[in-house]
Amino acid sequence: MAVIAGLVGWRVVENRRHDAALESCNQAVKPLQEKTGSARMARYREAFGVKRDQVKDAKTVANMSRSAKAVGGLKQPTVACKAPMSTVDLNAEAGRARKLDGEYAAVSKSARAVLESKDAKTLEDAKTALNAKKDEASKLLGDSDGKVTDNATRDNLQQAIDQAGQVKGDEAKAYHDAAGSLQAAIDQVNSSMQVKSQADQEAADQAAQQRTQRQGTTQRRATTSNNKRESNMSHQPASNKRGGGSSQAPATPSVPQGDDGGFDWHQWFEEHKTPSRCHPGEFCPIG
Repeated sequence: MAVIAGLVGWRVVENRRHDAALESCNQAVKPLQEKTGSARMARYREAFGVKRDQVKDAKTVANMSRSAKAVGGLKQPTVACKAPMSTVDLNAEAGRARKLDGEYAAVSKSARAVLESKDAKTLEDAKTALNAKKDEASKLLGDSDGKVTDNATRDNLQQAIDQAGQVKGDEAKAYHDAAGSLQAAIDQVNSSMQVKSQADQEAADQAAQQRTQRQGTTQRRATTSNNKRESNMSHQPASNKRGGGSSQAPATPSVPQGDDGGFDWHQWFEEHKTPSRCHPGEFCPIG
């Protein structure tokens, strides 16, 4: 009887120990399950895939690598607390759950540090890119004055520059969006400048062609005029051509003088009289 009572008492005590072990195991597993849910594991894997050049602090990446290695490479842990298990197995499983919970706490901390460092780097890069884009836009705004077909594109660019200067906060997306708006405005101005440049070049080519045509017409007219002048000169009498005939001046007639040195009227009359058209034995016309 005493033996039976002892066995019953031992059984009651053992059941209480088993129940306590089962409860302890469940309590140990609960926080681990929270740290290793599907969403948490996805976040850990995202952090694990971040490279050193993507963060402001490269140490966060190294810490993440060590933490992931400690838990076996971020595999989903399997911890089970089942009633059929012995008290010893339940206690062992509870101990393993607590250990994993501590290790995944380190993983969670490391992952958060990596992702925060990545966000900081992303924000810093976004600000730097926006500042560079604002400088590019401001320079283009000055360089494009009078060089666009549609000045409204320059007005839009100025508006985008003003809006970009008002961006604040810690959201990288806001800076990326502002840079995108600036790029769109820059593209519009560049396109308008290209259209005007092409139009100006075509106008210049057309003007040059017209000048060449006018010069050719003028040259043909001059050639035709010269040919006509040379042709006319070739048909003029030799005495009318420049440089034609004798280069000597006509001789001055001598004054006839008589024997006494005076004017010899008889000689002058003989030299200047009109030859008679009358011939002996023929009719002599008057006048």
